Amino acid sequence: MVAEPWIPANERDVVVLGALEAVRAFSDALDRMYASMRGDMDMNTTDLAALRMLIIREQHGEVVKPHDLATHLAISTASTTKLLDRLTADGYLVRKPHPHDRRSRIVALTDEARATFRKHFGERLRRMREATEPYSDDELRTIVRFLADMERAMLPE
Repeated sequence: MVAEPWIPANERDVVVLGALEAVRAFSDALDRMYASMRGDMDMNTTDLAALRMLIIREQHGEVVKPHDLATHLAISTASTTKLLDRLTADGYLVRKPHPHDRRSRIVALTDEARATFRKHFGERLRRMREATEPYSDDELRTIVRFLADMERAMLPE
């Protein structure tokens, strides 16, 4: 089924279109930033996505098992093993025993990975934090809710 083109018919539609265009522009900016980082770090898309996921989970105090990475990246067990081997050999990850389940293993970032990520992402993150300064807490909460709704809308049915 092919969707018909949507043409704004009223002021609300114009505002909605503006919001969706802003999301697209932001997504394009993220793509360009990650492409630049991949080049700077000599890393493929999946490797960089794995490091980003690990950094976010680490900031939330969560441990990551290889299966968690496979699920997040939507890759096979074999591909996950290759990814982990590659990032471990490059000094970005270590495999460790799970802190609560001795039968399980987790993957964790190395200090080198954190430093490299900060080197390539730190200035951009500082500018992004700076860009939030004019917004009130309530406005930022609305933005967070909007982006979470957009994320859910893009998930496959």
